[in-house]
Amino acid sequence: MRKLLFISVLVPLVLAAGWFYFHQRTLPAYGPLYRENAYISNGRSNTVSVIDLRSFRPVRTLQVGTEPTGVAANPKRNEVYVVNSGSSNVSVIDAEQNKVVATIGVYGRPYFIDVSPDGRRAYVANSGSDNVSVLDLDRRTVAATLSVGGSPGMARVSPDGSTVVVTNRADNSVSIIDTARLAVRSAINICIHPEDIAILPDSSKAFVSCSGSGQVASIALKNETQTDKLLALLDVGESPVSLALKPDGGELAAFNFDAGSMSIIETTGNEVSGSYLIGAQPTRGVVSLDNSRLYISNFGSNNIAVYDIDLGKVIAYLPVGAHPDALALSQSQNYLLVLDSGSGDLAVIQKRQPKKKFEPSEYSLLTIIPVGMQPNQIVVKSFLTTKLTDGQ
Repeated sequence: MRKLLFISVLVPLVLAAGWFYFHQRTLPAYGPLYRENAYISNGRSNTVSVIDLRSFRPVRTLQVGTEPTGVAANPKRNEVYVVNSGSSNVSVIDAEQNKVVATIGVYGRPYFIDVSPDGRRAYVANSGSDNVSVLDLDRRTVAATLSVGGSPGMARVSPDGSTVVVTNRADNSVSIIDTARLAVRSAINICIHPEDIAILPDSSKAFVSCSGSGQVASIALKNETQTDKLLALLDVGESPVSLALKPDGGELAAFNFDAGSMSIIETTGNEVSGSYLIGAQPTRGVVSLDNSRLYISNFGSNNIAVYDIDLGKVIAYLPVGAHPDALALSQSQNYLLVLDSGSGDLAVIQKRQPKKKFEPSEYSLLTIIPVGMQPNQIVVKSFLTTKLTDGQ
């Protein structure tokens, strides 16, 4: 009996050790100065979870403001910014130390933040006060406050840094800001309840999803040969809540929450090339840097759809936690990070070259990491630190 008991205890331990050893082996060999973290805003915990993506372990839980929502990383310096909707301010996180080093007050009910390509400014749409706060990130102050339309939900900076597009949900319009003059240069009526924004890599067009009318608006952005103007209203599915643009800018996916579908838009011709059933309540999507794979979170069916862009079809459904929402890819593109808003955790899915005997699938669930309550948004920040002793 004692021998059987010993074996019954030993076998699970051996299996667990083997699983741990296998997955540890799959992680890349990082240099001692390399850092790569995921920052996750936890709306009901008033915290930000910091996850080390070299080891997939939590390293910090940072207290921020009330109801944190949007998160953005600075492309030029080792800082991360968190919008606190309940306390109407922005927390500045030093990514080397992983601590909050400043708080910048804005206006009522901000939700998202976007950072300019040069890393010197950030733009926050304040939905409760109908304006946009322009942040000077060098001085950590508000440089300007610009009045826009009703209930602005998002302010997105163009890749060339010259333009900010703002969606005004209450009056079905967009405001377009000239960043050189820090002034609103255009206001364009589009479709009902505009939400998400995608801007082409050459900054020539913006696309806006309108969840209230089942449409995506195509908007020309001012340059030497054209003015800001509405080009087309494209009919997609019911309640398009978000957009995902291929890195090459050629195609755009709109996720139709209430239709359970995805619509593909050809950006050059402003045409919908097709719509496909994708899962229950698709919410967000992210495209791999090589333009080959699109990952979609199905909020209602608790899984991730993997869409092969070249083949034009879903090749896998990956189960995750409850109500998957925001997504991000690691710097290597080998790990998909999935925020499960219902279960309060981060699912990490590994992509690898399968070995026929032991790994028949290209994808596997590597781990699930508990975070805070109602995680909202995630951003990945990678860099080389100047010191070996830091906040990790």
